[in-house]
Amino acid sequence: MELDLSGQPEIVQRIAGYAVQGYEIALTWLTSPAAWSQFAILLAAYILAVLVNRRLTPFLTRLLTPDPEKQNIIATSRRFLLIFLPLILPILAYGFTAIGEQVTRSVFGSGAVIAFGKRVFLFIAARAFARDILKDPFLKLLGKFFLVPAAALYALGLLPLVAARLEATLIPLGNLSFNLLWLIQFAIVGGVIFWFGQWSNSQSKTYIVTQEEMRPATRQLAAKAAEVAIFGVAFLVLMNIMGVSLTSLAVIGGAVGVGLGFGLQQIASNFISGVILLLEGEVTVGDYVELDGGEAGTIVKMMARATILETFDGRWITVPNEHFITTRVTNFSDSGSANRYEAAFSVSYDTDVTQVPAIIEAAVAKCDFVLSEPEGPGCDLMAFGDSGIDFAVEFWVNGIDDGKNKYVSDVLMVVWIALKDADIEIPFPHRVVEIKGALPNGAHPA
Repeated sequence: MELDLSGQPEIVQRIAGYAVQGYEIALTWLTSPAAWSQFAILLAAYILAVLVNRRLTPFLTRLLTPDPEKQNIIATSRRFLLIFLPLILPILAYGFTAIGEQVTRSVFGSGAVIAFGKRVFLFIAARAFARDILKDPFLKLLGKFFLVPAAALYALGLLPLVAARLEATLIPLGNLSFNLLWLIQFAIVGGVIFWFGQWSNSQSKTYIVTQEEMRPATRQLAAKAAEVAIFGVAFLVLMNIMGVSLTSLAVIGGAVGVGLGFGLQQIASNFISGVILLLEGEVTVGDYVELDGGEAGTIVKMMARATILETFDGRWITVPNEHFITTRVTNFSDSGSANRYEAAFSVSYDTDVTQVPAIIEAAVAKCDFVLSEPEGPGCDLMAFGDSGIDFAVEFWVNGIDDGKNKYVSDVLMVVWIALKDADIEIPFPHRVVEIKGALPNGAHPA
């Protein structure tokens, strides 16, 4: 078959050349008895794989399906194996075809057709793996744009040619240059390794969080240490696989050291302070704290560089860890301890003050949030004010009056009701005004 394409672009000539080669190969296969026998073996291998798959898949499904209530490692492993059942058919076809290929090569001395069919079954398995097995978005992306195209090129016998072409394409980067194949391999291998690192980190963090015998701060530190170790190992493995000499990283390490010495002192200080906080455990997630700078809120997250506080109105405040080390911090809820609050009120001077403490203490003690230990409510006379006699009732609660829990407001409401029920007057402000001299316009005081 001759075509005159000398006037066409090079890419057109290449495509035409491949098309001619494919046509000639197909024509040879169609007119060759050996090729027809290989087609028959391919068809028989596929039919046999379908028949075996119909029996094997239901059996494996029953064998691997655990009870829904079981959540142990064996049940989890069985559920994991279940997701690979869609690969049984193409893998069986690939295996039976491989056996047929050995028979064909021993009888006819060739097996190009059946070898092509075997590679097609492998492509079908790769496509099923990317489409049905991979659920993570990142891995699904890798499967769709890298695994499936590579399997297709392998099935067509073009993978070595494309790989050589990519390897010959150099990308300059300053004084360095990288071939395109190396960059693609680096992206794929690096993505898979760091995805596995992320998955491992998630699993280890979940396991550490469930260890209730450890202090919350210790769990936080262990989770951070595991994260650093996992990604550090992932980085070293990636460098080793891609053939990057670790000694060359010494220059980068020196540059980072200089940066820490000059421009990153604050970041290093906050990081070290975060490690100290996690080690000492003086403050932890869930504590309500107040700093000298006025920041106050519940700790919702402790990170390597900063700590997140949530105020009672839902705002998040990012506080550098260094502030917890270098300034005074008041922890209102360390270890879940009880807290004492005071609610002030006044009564009229006409009141029998000897009755007030007993009335108020009895009323406040009935509140469900008021504790009897370390001591019950106590009402004390505080001062003789301008408008009335000032009292204050002290009480203990197992929590914080942080806006969500309005203990003082609720106690004052109880005090109001108790004083009203006892006919005790809560005074209005009183002022005595003394006027010296005559009033304007010759008026006289009444």
